[in-house]
Amino acid sequence: MKALKYLSHRIYTTWCVTWFVMPFVVTYPFQAVLIRKQRWYPRVHSINRFWSSSALRMFLTPLRVEWRMRFNPGKQYIFTPNHSSYLDIPLLLHAIPGFINFVGKSSLTKVPLWGKVYEKLYIAVDRKSAISSAKSYIQSVRTLEQGRNLVIFPEGTIPPTAGEELLAFKDGPFRLAIEKQLPVVPVTMPYNHKFLPDLDGKLKVRWHPLKIIIHEPIETKGMTLQDLPALKQEVFHIIQEELKKHNTIDVNRYTNH
Repeated sequence: MKALKYLSHRIYTTWCVTWFVMPFVVTYPFQAVLIRKQRWYPRVHSINRFWSSSALRMFLTPLRVEWRMRFNPGKQYIFTPNHSSYLDIPLLLHAIPGFINFVGKSSLTKVPLWGKVYEKLYIAVDRKSAISSAKSYIQSVRTLEQGRNLVIFPEGTIPPTAGEELLAFKDGPFRLAIEKQLPVVPVTMPYNHKFLPDLDGKLKVRWHPLKIIIHEPIETKGMTLQDLPALKQEVFHIIQEELKKHNTIDVNRYTNH
């Protein structure tokens, strides 16, 4: 029985990896050409969205995008999702419309082929470097001034308790939101860590339904930096409570079966 379970995991992992890599390989020649000129960057982003959506469909797992806000394409937002898996960015690309920007760790720029695309299109940061963190903040400000929406993981990294207990949030996204008087949108992804856990470089895919919840925006108009701790705590509480609720649902589901 254990051998059969192991074999099924390996087959499913191979299937998912194949369908994740294949759309990228097919579209990469177009990305390599379009990435040469900045005015074509939105098209490259659209290709990345197509790649992500195609792969997620081929994972053969239920995927639910739950909007609790009315998205206004004429407004700007700063999205603050929990960070639990390398699946987070593909799921965000699939769910959030428009030419959004991400702040992600600098190691993403070292991914073969796609790393160069990420470096051009999005924001890379080495959180251990004060200089890199300052540069990423300046780039984030520039992104907002260009009219793009911004996605920042307030935890900064994938925690060992991913999907269960959040790490303490960093100030960056909330400082930006207050300085630019833009709404903060909490985002909860409760199951990414179950589907693709962060196992210190080991690749293991486990079939599990996927879900992303885009919560109601929190307005920052009239806020000052004195309100930053309260804003940060409010977003933390919204996401943490949502994670707890989904963990309880999962426990009950498997207990009852």
